[in-house]
Amino acid sequence: MEHLRPAIETLTRLLGYPIFSLGQAQITLWTILYLLALTVALFFVAGRLKTLLADRILARRQVEIGVREAIGKLARYAALVVGFMIILQSAGIDLTGFAVLAGALGVGIGFGLQNVVSNFVSGLVILFERPIKVGDRIEIGEIAGNVTDISIRATTVITNDNISIIVPNGRFISDQVINWSYNDPTVRFRIPVGVSYDADPEQVRRLLLEVAAENPATLKEPAPAVTFEEFGESSLNFVLRVWTRELSARPGRFRSDINFAIHRKFREHGIEVPFPQRVVHMRRAEPASD
Repeated sequence: MEHLRPAIETLTRLLGYPIFSLGQAQITLWTILYLLALTVALFFVAGRLKTLLADRILARRQVEIGVREAIGKLARYAALVVGFMIILQSAGIDLTGFAVLAGALGVGIGFGLQNVVSNFVSGLVILFERPIKVGDRIEIGEIAGNVTDISIRATTVITNDNISIIVPNGRFISDQVINWSYNDPTVRFRIPVGVSYDADPEQVRRLLLEVAAENPATLKEPAPAVTFEEFGESSLNFVLRVWTRELSARPGRFRSDINFAIHRKFREHGIEVPFPQRVVHMRRAEPASD
């Protein structure tokens, strides 16, 4: 051990050499390593705390998944803030020394971090008010998919093409959001259908109800319904109203299945789906008289 003593003393002096000052505290290499190690441990513990709350304690109480995620994330953020303050104080760093840093951060926010702060505040609003939750089917602008994660800055939406889209939280506060499963995943679809004027409206109604009844994703209650909307220019226009719970996350597929079935059913019974027609009358020009 005697031959290692010079190396240990050198390493100790190197680790204890002051690099810079922060208030009254001298920041050494040992302080930086200490802060890094405890910060990594803090993130690990905060993540485990979120998992414990959301996936075990609250899950056993059958709390809704969106509520579990919100509570878990808030607990994680609180643990990070409190834990980081304790780590700084344990390292001998006076938190009042961050007054200058806070002032500089305020100037930065005023000049270039408005969007970051807006998304941060919007994330807190989403977590508390829960206009959207993890597992919800939403549409915002051209984006449609299922919410898989709500963080403090952005929300992750996975489309039916399995593409993850990161949406800034500010959009959910300022833009119009369609939430297909806000209160209840049961939704009603309106399927417009036009048939020839030669068709029997009562037969059309009966066939459309048969199509709805034969689709396994259609609910019996509320019952499907057919309305005779109008006498169109080229067709009699009906609307099939059907309710579903299973395919509310895949509205395109549900509409497609219903339309395929309607087309097949109409062909079997000789009902024509017309296309717009125009009749053009040609008049012969009268010869000019001298």
